[in-house]
Amino acid sequence: QAQLVESGGGLVQAGGSLRLSCAASSRTFGLYRMGWFRQAPGKEREFCAAINWSGGSTYYADSVKGRFTISRDNAKNTIYLQMNSLKFEDTAVYYCAAQSRGSSWILGYDYWGQGTQVTVSS
Repeated sequence: QAQLVESGGGLVQAGGSLRLSCAASSRTFGLYRMGWFRQAPGKEREFCAAINWSGGSTYYADSVKGRFTISRDNAKNTIYLQMNSLKFEDTAVYYCAAQSRGSSWILGYDYWGQGTQVTVSS
C-alpha cells in the first residue's frame, strides 16, 4: 500500500496562486500514474489532472487546463499541483491519488490521500 499526504492548501484571493504537494511513502512511487482530484461541498469528486510515471505525459480536465500544472519529482516521491489564476469555483478539498496499474487517466486510482482544503475568496 501507498500512503499519500497532501499539503499546501489554504486561503487565497481570486487570481492568486497556490502550490499543492503530495508526498508518497511507497518505494515504487516512480512506477505510478499520479493524479489530483477535488471535491467541492455538496458535489461529486472531480478529476483535475494526472501525470504518468516518467512525467513525460500529462492530462487535464477542461476546467483547469491552462491554469493548473501537475508535475512530479520522483527523487522526492512527491507530486505537485501548481494552481494559477485561481477562481472562486476552484474552492474544494483537493486529493492526491495514485494508480499502480491501469491505463485510464481518470479512473482506476488505487490510493488516496486525506485531502487538503483550498479556499479561494472572490
